[in-house]
Amino acid sequence: MDLLVIFVTGLTVGGLTCLAVQGGLLASVITAREKEDIDSGKKAPNPIFPTLTFLTTKLIAYTVLGFILGSLGSVISLTQNLQSSMQLIAGMYMIVIALNLLDIHPIFRYAVIQPPRFITKFVRSKSKSADLFAPGLLGILTILIPCGTTLAMETLAISSSNGLRGAAIMATFVLGTFPMFFGVGVITAKLGETMRFNFLKIAAIILIFLGVSSIYGGLVGVGAPVISVKSALTILNPFSFPENMLNSYPPIKNGVQKISINVESFGYKPDSITLREGVPTELSLITNNTYSCSIAFRIPALNIGVNLQPTGEEKVNLPKLKKGNYLFTCSMGMYQGVFRVI
Repeated sequence: MDLLVIFVTGLTVGGLTCLAVQGGLLASVITAREKEDIDSGKKAPNPIFPTLTFLTTKLIAYTVLGFILGSLGSVISLTQNLQSSMQLIAGMYMIVIALNLLDIHPIFRYAVIQPPRFITKFVRSKSKSADLFAPGLLGILTILIPCGTTLAMETLAISSSNGLRGAAIMATFVLGTFPMFFGVGVITAKLGETMRFNFLKIAAIILIFLGVSSIYGGLVGVGAPVISVKSALTILNPFSFPENMLNSYPPIKNGVQKISINVESFGYKPDSITLREGVPTELSLITNNTYSCSIAFRIPALNIGVNLQPTGEEKVNLPKLKKGNYLFTCSMGMYQGVFRVI
């Protein structure tokens, strides 16, 4: 893929799909620091430096990751459960920071990331080092919670079979996401300067929403018994969403039932499929210029995960399934569907 296309992908859908979790983390460390400044009566620091620190360490981390993936291929990869677990942790962290902003209990103050003492000894200004340490650390840790579009870029880096090419792919993509994340960081800090106390309550509410969304996606990813409202209605009522459903049994060829799903940027079509019990299934996943979480396809109950190319077709063989409902979802839980085995 041309690097210009990769940059534009980061600038548009890449920034949007990664914003919920990674943008929430950036906002959480900035608002946490804002609260400390308000409590101590200090003037708010320049909002640009923490944001640039986050973006710089993120760029370095992803460039190194791209080099490793391009050099070693699929040998190096995060497991599906690890990715989902990190998303869960990120969501819980955002909620804890929100509770700290609301002064629910003093214990939540310990969630604010501070640099170790041995580091601050070598830095002249402790407050400045603290301002930069937390966003810098979280910028690095974002490699553990990739969004669906990031996973697509990682797949491209792997397929490049070249360390430098892989590094260029990931660096270009992350650079494309810079404007959106920079805006989140600076706007968050500027609102804190102008609104001060009211801002903390507003920020806390937003962080709780982002945290709950992140936790939900993580629970879906690890196969926890949670389901979206749409998927629940689809299961309970076979006529809920007729435009996206496949109610008839798929054809059987050589003892295998064959089905296809169009993986689109805003979900899966069909998103409810009826299968026969006890019959092997060949699933075809078809993409066409798809750049969203949906290309990180998961079936948690079967421990199946596939990171698709933005354009192409990949076949996945499903085992003989018992009667029941099997959720399929993207890695972040944003887009879902269900196999109804009868």
